[in-house]
Amino acid sequence: MCSIMGYCSSEVDIEAFKKGFMETVSRGPDASCIVDTGKGLLGFHRLSIMGLTSAGMQPFERDGSYVVCNGELYGFEDQRALLEAKGYTFRSGSDCEIILPLYFEYGTDMFAMLDAEFACIIFDGETGEFIAARDPIGIRPLYYGYDRAGAIVFASEAKNLVGLVGKIRPFPPGHYYKNGTFTCYCDIAENRDICYDDLENICMSIHDKLIAGVKKRLVADAKVGFLLSGGLDSSLVCAIAARESAQPIRTFAIGMSEDAIDLKYARQVADYIGSDHTEVYMTPDEVISSLDEVIHLLGTYDITTIRASMGMYLVCKAIHEQTDIRVILTGEISDELFGYKYTDFAPSAEAFQKEAQKRVRELHMYDVLRADRCISVNSLEARVPFGDLDFVRYVMALDPEMKINRYGKGKYLLRHAFEGQGYLPDSILWREKAAFSDAVGHSMVDDLKEYAQTQYSDEEFETRRMLYTHARPFTKESLLYREIFEKYYPGQAEMIVDFWMPNREWEGCDVDDPSARVLSNYGASGQ
Repeated sequence: MCSIMGYCSSEVDIEAFKKGFMETVSRGPDASCIVDTGKGLLGFHRLSIMGLTSAGMQPFERDGSYVVCNGELYGFEDQRALLEAKGYTFRSGSDCEIILPLYFEYGTDMFAMLDAEFACIIFDGETGEFIAARDPIGIRPLYYGYDRAGAIVFASEAKNLVGLVGKIRPFPPGHYYKNGTFTCYCDIAENRDICYDDLENICMSIHDKLIAGVKKRLVADAKVGFLLSGGLDSSLVCAIAARESAQPIRTFAIGMSEDAIDLKYARQVADYIGSDHTEVYMTPDEVISSLDEVIHLLGTYDITTIRASMGMYLVCKAIHEQTDIRVILTGEISDELFGYKYTDFAPSAEAFQKEAQKRVRELHMYDVLRADRCISVNSLEARVPFGDLDFVRYVMALDPEMKINRYGKGKYLLRHAFEGQGYLPDSILWREKAAFSDAVGHSMVDDLKEYAQTQYSDEEFETRRMLYTHARPFTKESLLYREIFEKYYPGQAEMIVDFWMPNREWEGCDVDDPSARVLSNYGASGQ
């Protein structure tokens, strides 16, 4: 991960800019730079992943134009070769160095050409304009706001912008900004052409595309590690990577010492694939004492995101403190594509698809945000194979009748795609999905809820929750999170559209807790 920031005005308080910019130095602790373009400032904190020499330091400059980019551009070597054939020369091995030449050649059409997880800000030296863009899923973060004079300011995280602008907004994924306008260049969730392939061809494509998504994310000049929960998604990523790697991969799992269900499954997977496996344990005191810090780093009050971040933050903290790993592969985004426990209640295939589209479009505010912040605050880079653009486009285009749970097993397509090939033992491949609250230990969420109960009387809860109109807290736990959020991001609640919850309009989903544990179909998932 890196951190970028751009103040798009020559009337800027440099000290205020520096103060905001330093809020995210952990994203890029290797080197920092601020340049004055003459029309505004660009800042860059570097975490060296590709092109590790100082030549890879940003901003990159060509003919008075500049770019800062937090991203991984997959297959950039081929694009660089084409640009070299056009006469461009390059000073580093950094993938992001190709962005300015691409912009010179193709303008804003270049963004749709990228196979990448990225957020970037370009200063066009010829026109004096600033252009910004973000990848179609929003895996790399970008926020913006306007100062009192109406100048737009961009930054990797909301915390960079607190005090500099009024309302802070997430930069919409799949869009670019130019001339005061946001333009959509890719709606990754849109499925204009439905794929009606048969089951076996679908599963063969899922198999091949996921493997390709993992393989391209193994390429790094820095060391790579893997989060392994023992669930289907992270286990598949690790199993594929283990087959594609010459040396044993390094895997990491976390749980409560008393009742962490997934630790035993993660250990089974690690033994099966032959990984160098590390277990990290967390205590109730660590969870409660980390709560304030986690909400600050996340910039959210969403219950699901905060709960799921506790373990992820602490395991990444351990990786940062105890290893020299810089890149982490994770299993996020599978649920949004193939279904949650609650999507078993979808009343129709059309409703399932509509819900998947909503979830994919909102990912950048929830699971993707969680992975980015928990990993980057520990000076690591997240890579998400299930977020591979080709993979997401394909799964979103599948006939939803094939994706709904009519097989008696959630995520059947993904499981069947790897059945009988030895990637995972059947006990893992066909294991029911456990809610995060069960996976790291039932006690973690119970501890959080009990702690929240001690913070408010019933009367205080009713009075204080009514102070909020947007995403009003509905439990003492949600009120606690909201009040901590407001301490760091006052008046910025609209950055998050709402709580990540099951679709209350569906029968069986009108629940007051986001955990799948409360659903009637949870069954043996948490065992």
